[in-house]
Amino acid sequence: MPKNSKVAKRELDDDVVDSVKDLLSNEDSCEESFKKSELMVQDELDKDRDIEDGSDIDDERPAWNSKVQYILAQVGFSVGLGNVWRFPYLCQKNGGGAYLVPYLILLLVIGIPVFFLELSVGQRIRRGSIGVWNYISPKMGGIGFSSCIVCLFVALYYNVIIGWSLFYFSQSFQHPLPWDQCPLLCHVSDIEPECEKSSATTYYWYREALNISNSISEGGGLNWRMTLCLLAAWIMVCLAMIKGIQSSGKVMYFSSLFPYLVLTCFLVRALLLNGSVDGIRHMFTPKLEIMLEPKVWREAATQVFFALGLGFGGVIAFSSYNKRDNNCHFDAVLVSFINFFTSVLATLVVFAVLGFKANIMNEGCISENAAKIVRLLHAGNLSQSVIPHHVNFSSITVQDYQLVYDIIKKVKEEEFDALGLAACQIEDELNKSVQGTGLAFIAFTEAMTHFPASPFWSVMFFLMLVNLGLGSMFGTIEGITTPIVDTFKIRKEPLTVGCCLMAFCIGLLFVQRSGNYFVTMFDDYSATLPLLVVVILETVAVSWVYGIDKFMDDLKDMLGFTPYKYYYYMWKYVSPILLAILLISSVVQMGITPPGYYAWIDETATEERLSYPTWGLFLCVLLIVLALLPVPLVFIVRFFNLIDDSSGSLASVSYKRGRIIKEISNPEEDDASLIHEKIQSEMPSPNIGNSIYRKQNGSPSLKVDTAPNGRYGIGYLMADMPDMPESDL
Repeated sequence: MPKNSKVAKRELDDDVVDSVKDLLSNEDSCEESFKKSELMVQDELDKDRDIEDGSDIDDERPAWNSKVQYILAQVGFSVGLGNVWRFPYLCQKNGGGAYLVPYLILLLVIGIPVFFLELSVGQRIRRGSIGVWNYISPKMGGIGFSSCIVCLFVALYYNVIIGWSLFYFSQSFQHPLPWDQCPLLCHVSDIEPECEKSSATTYYWYREALNISNSISEGGGLNWRMTLCLLAAWIMVCLAMIKGIQSSGKVMYFSSLFPYLVLTCFLVRALLLNGSVDGIRHMFTPKLEIMLEPKVWREAATQVFFALGLGFGGVIAFSSYNKRDNNCHFDAVLVSFINFFTSVLATLVVFAVLGFKANIMNEGCISENAAKIVRLLHAGNLSQSVIPHHVNFSSITVQDYQLVYDIIKKVKEEEFDALGLAACQIEDELNKSVQGTGLAFIAFTEAMTHFPASPFWSVMFFLMLVNLGLGSMFGTIEGITTPIVDTFKIRKEPLTVGCCLMAFCIGLLFVQRSGNYFVTMFDDYSATLPLLVVVILETVAVSWVYGIDKFMDDLKDMLGFTPYKYYYYMWKYVSPILLAILLISSVVQMGITPPGYYAWIDETATEERLSYPTWGLFLCVLLIVLALLPVPLVFIVRFFNLIDDSSGSLASVSYKRGRIIKEISNPEEDDASLIHEKIQSEMPSPNIGNSIYRKQNGSPSLKVDTAPNGRYGIGYLMADMPDMPESDL
């Protein structure tokens, strides 16, 4: 080979070596650069997965500090005043222990399935009621707005009851209790006539506490003491809720657990009192024939429905602060049965105390009628020979009185009614059904006046009522504020303060002298029918509009297991049908019983049922219409596209932390389920080029191919390299 050829070959070999060195250097640089890029992308993927799991430590959406705090919040919301003063009444009225059978059946077919449904959608979508139902079906988005309106109506009068409890609580720090005896008229020894015709506790409730008017048309001005108590109640709610669950969650430890302590103490104390066992025996003696009546099942279904707080939006709001993998099925079953056993515990306490009260009243009845018999004997209207010799009228027992009563009734059969003797049976006293304020502020307070250390027990009882009310109020206010914050991106603190201030101003309606009648009106008409419609639409929206099969798949992905097929049939068929039957029966019952209320007439010291005036009837209808109006209104707006929603704000969720990655502009056209929302790992990978070119200036250009397994692969092509000459062999 010529010398110049060898030199040329050596120079070419040197160029090739230099080129290979440069290429290897570039490869090392590219690999290092791409490793950094891959790490950054992987970090983003991990971060997005954390976001999707709701585990991002920087999540802007508040979260419960612990599972215990969340359970206490749900228990506090569901366990309310109705468990103490309505369930025992329904149990006594509808067959005693037999009432528990329809209640448990309806708890299983309506209560737990619908409760589980609300927990699921709130936890998965992580929004309040407005956002949840807009996501499920924008045309049915009015469901969330109706829930908010009902929550507002209920909060208006529910906090008034807390104010009443605060008033009685403040008056309990004295001995004797102010409702222990009837007051005397000024400068004379005569008893107040209104009190003498009723009782000390009844008089104190209607005249001293409420200073009630004779009808709803007689406003009578504000009751200043109740106005201050209402203000205190709203201040308590505002302070507890101003930071959302971050502040109310801490209060839950006391407000949810304290009632159980009080109920347990009351049960132990009541069982040590004479007659308590009679009350419990009367309570749980089953009357099986009553259980077959349709009215019993209707009232049991209504109690199940309201006991769990279904349709209010509070359940959805509380669950929206959970992690997405929380076992909400376990929560639904646990809270439902805690609610049931709390009702049974409260029933035991109420009837143990009422049994003691009935025994006291029965002893008074026997003493009074024994004195009548003695007078009849002295007057010669009765012969001494008919009275058994062992009977001592100065200390007559219940058994001896019943024996004498039966003998006189048999001997004086024709003249017996004229004698004016009473049977004085404890069952007659226990059969006097009382509920609501009549139980809490009249019957129970009267029983506590006979307790040893009665002021202590009164303080405990009314403090318990305050805590029961506050637990329910927290969920109710959360059902208002959470959807508004999520939908309109308003700061929670000023919204909570403004909401409480507005509610207090409107609530002055309930602290007039006629305020109790407005409480009755709102309680009867502002929630019952609207909430039934709301819950029926919730089950229809999930099962038939969104799709029950898709929803079951979502739950499997969220919970890690497939829920029982039982829920499939409950949500799709059984629960909506039963709720529709309940709605129809409620409307029929409302039509059969004209709207009215019980007014306290001071002249006769008795309650009298009155019909609402024309404006009162209009207000009853208006409450129902206002609560249900958003449902058709939103449907019409969305169906005819009257409002342009190109921003997609009603279906998207955006938080700096814990956000749902995907924002949907038109949820109706999206085929993805609640669970299968796109995350970054499902999106196209970063486009970094298919090849690397070694240009004349030495600056590389990278492109990374996405490998089939989703990892990033690297391909190198030396496009501008000269052809390598074949070596001589």
